[in-house]
Amino acid sequence: MTRKFTLFLGCAFEIALILFVAAWTAWANNDSQKHAIISPPSCINNLGETVKFKNLNAKSANSASGMATRDDAGEPIVYRFAYQNSPHALQRFIDFHECAHHQTGDVDLPHPPRNSPDHMMNESIADCVATLRMRDELDKGSEILLQSVINLMDDMRKAGFPDPTLNSRKSNILNCLEKQVTAQTFLDGILRYRGLK
Repeated sequence: MTRKFTLFLGCAFEIALILFVAAWTAWANNDSQKHAIISPPSCINNLGETVKFKNLNAKSANSASGMATRDDAGEPIVYRFAYQNSPHALQRFIDFHECAHHQTGDVDLPHPPRNSPDHMMNESIADCVATLRMRDELDKGSEILLQSVINLMDDMRKAGFPDPTLNSRKSNILNCLEKQVTAQTFLDGILRYRGLK
């Protein structure tokens, strides 16, 4: 009886130890997915207004996302959702991309239907402005940008975007990286085309 009881206690201890290690490993893995939230870049919209950034914790989100808009008081703002769930390179790209929507006047223009050609053009332009700013304003900007593209493609793939969409967006960003023009020159052209400058 004592031997069976000792054997039972030994097995129970081993099971408890296995469960503890499994739980600790899962916790450690989840914790390693958390990232410090970096400071946003400076952002001035096409009207000369300073754009604010606000962090929001979207607990159900698996990766960071952003939204350029105006707040209830009419002030230009970028809402930053779940930034702690994405690497710094992607956080930077999202910030510059959302800022670009303010810089190009997208926020104050009628919003085209989602996934329409006009909407996709706005997204491509914002990607290009973000690319040029990251390249020119950040230390090792091109390297950070290339890392952000890897992170972005991974997140988009996990979200179910098809390969043609991924390839198109990646190609646009990489083409913009090679442009022999500054972000401001590119922006000026967009604003003039839209009659905003």
